[in-house]
Amino acid sequence: MNSVKLSLFQLLGESYMNAVIAGATSLSGLNHAEAERIAHDEVEFLPEEYVTQANSLLEQVGKPFVPALESTLDGAPTNAFRNATNTKASPIGGLGYLRLGEDGRLYLAAKSEHYHTPLGHNFPGYRLIDNARALGITNATHNNTRGYITRLLERELVRTINGLHPEETDALDVVLASQEPHVLNRVINLETGTLACEAGIKMMLSRFYSLDETFQQPKYENRTPVFFVMADHDGGGKANYHGTTIFAQIMRDMWPGLGEKLERAGIMKVCPVRINDWEDFRTKFEQYNKPPYKAAGFLHEIILMNYGGIKLEQQYLQQVYALCHEHDTPILCDEIQSCMWCPPMFLFREYGLNPDFVVIGKGFPGGQYPASRIITTADMDTLNQFGALVTNGQEELAALAYLITMKFTEANGSHIRGVGQYYEDKLRELAECYSDFIDRTEGLGHLSTIFFREAETVSQFTKKLNEGCIDVSSQAYKASCPPAALTKPPTIATREMIDYVLSHMDEALRAIRTEKSGSSGESVHPIV
Repeated sequence: MNSVKLSLFQLLGESYMNAVIAGATSLSGLNHAEAERIAHDEVEFLPEEYVTQANSLLEQVGKPFVPALESTLDGAPTNAFRNATNTKASPIGGLGYLRLGEDGRLYLAAKSEHYHTPLGHNFPGYRLIDNARALGITNATHNNTRGYITRLLERELVRTINGLHPEETDALDVVLASQEPHVLNRVINLETGTLACEAGIKMMLSRFYSLDETFQQPKYENRTPVFFVMADHDGGGKANYHGTTIFAQIMRDMWPGLGEKLERAGIMKVCPVRINDWEDFRTKFEQYNKPPYKAAGFLHEIILMNYGGIKLEQQYLQQVYALCHEHDTPILCDEIQSCMWCPPMFLFREYGLNPDFVVIGKGFPGGQYPASRIITTADMDTLNQFGALVTNGQEELAALAYLITMKFTEANGSHIRGVGQYYEDKLRELAECYSDFIDRTEGLGHLSTIFFREAETVSQFTKKLNEGCIDVSSQAYKASCPPAALTKPPTIATREMIDYVLSHMDEALRAIRTEKSGSSGESVHPIV
């Protein structure tokens, strides 16, 4: 891995940092020399000794490491949260892909703490956030006072999402000024992926309904909007996931009575389309893109991590995009799961797609802050400020966390791609060795899952790994989706970490084979 080394001066620029230093010395009386030192402090993002230490602790995973927390708290959760809580694994510390639980044992974050810590715990590069605080850079701003770091981040997001290099400033200015369709150059800063997806849904709906009385007559005012989402294998909507607001939940078959009433009243309709089935999409699109209906939008992930990690095919998506663009139907690409886990940071670029909305979050702020973004085009810039307003969406230190994560990821594309491919290949080998109860692997790179033939087996598998403090979860309750074991190692994962996970997966599978057959359970060939 390449360990980036930057100071706030280098990351944020001379003009801004000189102003920050002047403010720090005037407001708080900080010594000018000390302020200069902090501003020019070059932080090494991932020192070699940090990686070495993490690798050296792998054999300690699952074992007592420090004394357990003597007394803990229950908190005041709802029943659902209480039933799901495992306080033994709750963090009291962490290092990279390792989490130290309240029970004093080390846990391996093989699922990146449910998909939002690509750089693991206590990533050294985030010390720049501490330096920013020491210089008095405030986190809280508002929509009308978006800070310099937030505005810098917006430009960086537009640059990277359009595939431009840092030195291509003139090209970036052209992109930022563009009014052309499908050119991503507008950023709305929000708190969570749910709110970012909701903003996209509202911008699509604004072509059918006015936000308030100041807006012009919508383009498709007299048509019923139809939203296309990914269907589960039973034809329902349970395979898609775009957040927890009412609209997004209706799209995945929640609140069925409400959804049915909306459809009967001609207010909106949700149409699930079969996974990777071009003919199904084309047929349903033609059906609902004529009066009284209008295809209002297509929402999709590329890796369906909430439906077994199934990967949408490149050719399928390219065909769908062409049809939607031809008929004025905007597309929202939800990259909450995939962003940061592929080398260009945006998986849609690998697919050669040109969406109208891209939703990002989770991975970009590295678990430091809740901070999502929706990036869209001039044509889809249809809401006023209050249409997608979030008071805390403009946090400066959250924007700084984005910039740090992005700098490291840009410098380590080859490592991320290489380890991701290594993991995917080795996981496939593992599945072939145990084809008697594993159907196949799914996903892409770090976002890889294992499809088992029986729900009981995947439950056994994940239980054995969890007992060894390896964080892998099972998904055995989705409509007609094969029972799956979900994984998502951090992007800073080393081959040593991947090999450790694979060897313990092999051990768990051999034990299951022994239990099922009474044999020795020896693997067909060594996995690592």
